[in-house]
Amino acid sequence: MNRYPLWKYLIMAVVLVVGFVYALPNFYGESPAVQISSAHAGRDLPNTALLDAGLAALHKAGIAAKSSEIAGPTLNYSFASTDVQLRARDVLAKALNADPDQPSYIVAVNLLSRSPHWLTALHAFPMYLGLDLRGGVHFLLQVDMQAAVQKKLDSLAGEIKSALRDKDIRYSDLQRSGDAVLITFRDPDMLRQAMPLVKADAGDALISSANTADGTTISVRLSPRAIEQTKEYAIKQNLTTLHNRINELGVAEPIIQQQGSDRIVVELPGIQDTARAKDILGRTASLEVRLVDDSPEALAALTGNTPPPPGDRKLLDRSGQPLMVKGDVLLTGQNLTDAQPGFDQQTNEPAVFLTLDSRGSRIFRDVTAANIGKRIALVLIDRKQAQVVTAPVVRSEIAGGRVQISGHMTVAEANDIALLLRAGALAAPMQIIEERTIGPSLGQQNILQGFHSVTWGFLAIVAFMCVYYLLFGAVSSIALAVNLMLLVALLSMLQATLTLPGIAAMALALGMAIDSNVLINERVREELRNGASGQAAIAAGYERAWATILDSNVTTLIAGLALLVFGSGAVRGFAIVHVLGILTSMFSAVFFSRGLVNLWYGRRRRLQTVSIGQVWRPDAAPAKGAAKPAKTSR
Repeated sequence: MNRYPLWKYLIMAVVLVVGFVYALPNFYGESPAVQISSAHAGRDLPNTALLDAGLAALHKAGIAAKSSEIAGPTLNYSFASTDVQLRARDVLAKALNADPDQPSYIVAVNLLSRSPHWLTALHAFPMYLGLDLRGGVHFLLQVDMQAAVQKKLDSLAGEIKSALRDKDIRYSDLQRSGDAVLITFRDPDMLRQAMPLVKADAGDALISSANTADGTTISVRLSPRAIEQTKEYAIKQNLTTLHNRINELGVAEPIIQQQGSDRIVVELPGIQDTARAKDILGRTASLEVRLVDDSPEALAALTGNTPPPPGDRKLLDRSGQPLMVKGDVLLTGQNLTDAQPGFDQQTNEPAVFLTLDSRGSRIFRDVTAANIGKRIALVLIDRKQAQVVTAPVVRSEIAGGRVQISGHMTVAEANDIALLLRAGALAAPMQIIEERTIGPSLGQQNILQGFHSVTWGFLAIVAFMCVYYLLFGAVSSIALAVNLMLLVALLSMLQATLTLPGIAAMALALGMAIDSNVLINERVREELRNGASGQAAIAAGYERAWATILDSNVTTLIAGLALLVFGSGAVRGFAIVHVLGILTSMFSAVFFSRGLVNLWYGRRRRLQTVSIGQVWRPDAAPAKGAAKPAKTSR
C-alpha cells in the first residue's frame, strides 16, 4: 500500500544528484576578471603568444593574475579584487591595442565563476544575479547626432538623383556640400522641370536658388524642425535596434533607456560574455548594394596613381583585393525583413541569406535586370569601415526577394552578420563613453537581506513543522530543502537572472510548498481521527489531498504564466521564479515526501504509532468490527 517500486526511488535519486550538481556552482563564488576577444567577430584569438604578451604587460605593471586561460574565442585573466581588475584592464588595453582608434582586441571587465573544471565540463554554471544583487555591466552610449543629419542629407540626395534620372532630367552636378544638397543646371528648361520634383522629395526642407558661373544652383537644406525630427528618429531607432540586439544576445531583464537628448544607458544584469556584448552594442553594421565600376578609368585608378572616376570609391573585399564601386546606393539594409545564417548549397561554405521586402525585391529585380553581365557589390559597413562581402556577376534577373551573402566567412562571422542585419542598422553611430561593471559590493546589503529573508523564513517553517507534526514535519522540512535546491538548480540550468523580486518569489515558493505538506499532514490526521489504520491513513492522506493540491497549484500557475507572458522587467523575473517554484514544489511536496514516508513506514504491516503530532479523537468508542486506529506519538 505504502511502498514505492524501485524505479520511483531511482527517479528520486537521479533528481537529487542532478539538482545537487547544478546547484553546487552557486556556492563557489566569482572572481573579478578581464576578458579579451578579437575585434573581428568570429575569429579566434592567437594561441599562447597573446596570453604571454598579456602576462608580460601585467608583470611589468606590477599586477599579479590569479589565473589566465584561453577559452575558445576569448582570453581571460582573473584577479584578487575589483581594484586590481580595473587597473589590469587599462594595462592590457594599452599593451594589446597599438592604435586605440582601430583596436585589434576588445578588452572588457567580467566576473568568472570559481567553479572547478569538472563542474564546468558538465555545463554546470551559477545562476546570474541582477544588478541589484550581483551587479552586471553598465554602458553609457553617445549617439552621433551630426552623423544622423548627414545620413539624412545623403538619403535626400539619393532620392532627388533617382527622381531626376527617372524623368530624364539632366543636370551638370549634384553633390552634398556641408549641410546642403547642391544641384546645378545649365539648361533653364531642365531647371523648371526639376523644381517640382525637388520640392516633392525635399518635403519641408528649405530650398533656394542662386546663379553661378556654371548655371543655376538649387540649394536644399534641412529645416530646423526636420533636423530635430531626424535627431529624435535617430535616438528612437537606436533604442529599438539595441533592444533587438540584446534580445538576440539572450540577456534577461535588460535596462535600455534614453538619458538626455543624445545618450542611451544600457544595463545588462548578470551578463557573462561582456566582450561580445560590448562588440555587438557598438557595431553599426548596415548593408548597401552598389554597382562595381569595371571601366578602364576605374581599373587604371586601382593599379596606378590616377584619381578614381567622379563618385567612385575604392573598397577592399574579404580577401584584401581592391574594387572600385560606384557612389550610387541601389539598395540599403532598410529593405531587409530577415537575415539568417546558413550554408551555400554549392560550396558548403557559411553564408547569410537575406529576405527583402516588397519594395526591396522590386528594386533588386530591376537592378539585376538592367545590369546583366555586370558585377554588383554587396557592401557591409561595420565600425565605420566598408567592406565588399561579395561581388558576383549578374547572370540573369533575380526576383523573389532572396539574396545570398557568401565569401570565405566563418560560421561565427555568418551568425554575427545575420544578427546585426536582422536586428536592424543603427540610425546613427554610437560611441561607448562610459563602461563599468557593478560588482557585489553595491548590492551587498540587498544580497544579505535577501539571503536572510529566505534563510530565516526556511528555519522558522522547519521549526514549526517539526514541533507541530513531529516526524511528518521533519519529512516535510527535508522535502522543502529539496524544493529549494531544485529551484536553484533549475535557475542555474536555465541561466536565469535572479533579482530581488526573484528572491521574493523564492520565499513565496517556500510558503506554497509547505502548504501542500500541511494539507497532506492534516488529511492523514483526519483519517486517523476517523478510525483508519496507520497505513490506510497515510495512503488516503496523500491520495485525497492530491486533488486539492493540484487545483491550488494550477490556479496559481495560471496567474504566474500570465505575469510571465504579459509582464516585463522585474515582474517577469518574479514570474519566472514563481512558476519554477510551483513546479518544483509539486514534485518535492507530494512525490518526494511520500517516498521518504514510504521508506520509513512502508516496510511495516501494522503501525502501532504514527509520529504526526496530537490527533483529536471523539469520546465515543469505534464501532464493533472497525479497525483499531493507530496511536500517534507526540
